[in-house]
Amino acid sequence: MTTRKHGGGPLPQFLALAALGWLALGGAGCATPGPLHVYSLATAGDERTVRDTGDGRTTDVPSFLEPDEVVSGFAYDPFTDHFFLRLDPGNRIRVVDRPARAIKREFDIEGKPEIGGGDLAVRPRDGHLFLLKASSSEVLETSRLGKTVRAFALAGVSVAPVAIAIDPLRDRLLILNADARHITVHDLQGARTADITLAEPAGSSLAYDPEKREMYAPLRNRPGQIGVFDEAGKLLRSEPSAGPLMDVGVRSFVRVF
Repeated sequence: MTTRKHGGGPLPQFLALAALGWLALGGAGCATPGPLHVYSLATAGDERTVRDTGDGRTTDVPSFLEPDEVVSGFAYDPFTDHFFLRLDPGNRIRVVDRPARAIKREFDIEGKPEIGGGDLAVRPRDGHLFLLKASSSEVLETSRLGKTVRAFALAGVSVAPVAIAIDPLRDRLLILNADARHITVHDLQGARTADITLAEPAGSSLAYDPEKREMYAPLRNRPGQIGVFDEAGKLLRSEPSAGPLMDVGVRSFVRVF
């Protein structure tokens, strides 16, 4: 008779740890508990780095932007610990590995659709990108590698919006409308579910902390400042920013892709 040992080898142990990591991240909807990091990107100047504030300290991460490159959208994926930079004319995506301080990959959106520049958001669960179109209220959804999934309209939004954020815990999108004060909340089919009016006009980015249910956005009338709003639109506080593009997130202890 032979006795088989289950889970004793290195491969089963690795798979078990990986499964636990996936459950921890998937069950939470995005990333593991920890201090929230605010990432902001300067869109002008010689050193256009990503400013990382969190853990009570400030560090810079290279963006690898050339002087003539224009960024219209910026997003952070806490599941992979990657930054997504949307380059003009809006069909090119650069992915930067934050801890490795290196370009992970670059790709064009499938078919190079004429969608123009604009903000984008990434869903941590599967890495899907949600990109605003420059001249319409439609959202384009793609895979993490730029393969087109679908396009859908935002109900009740008639003018191209300014910024987009995702709530990964509740599967909803937050859209900063063209007036810079009005945020509409939509499900992932585009149906409108709520409306929020911000206490101050916001700029070209929008981010959301799903744990505290707080929204982050550059303040239009206060350059170099990010406003933090509650879900009633009240301004809770402001924080310094390196530039007008930003996102938030907590870092993951499991790295994928």
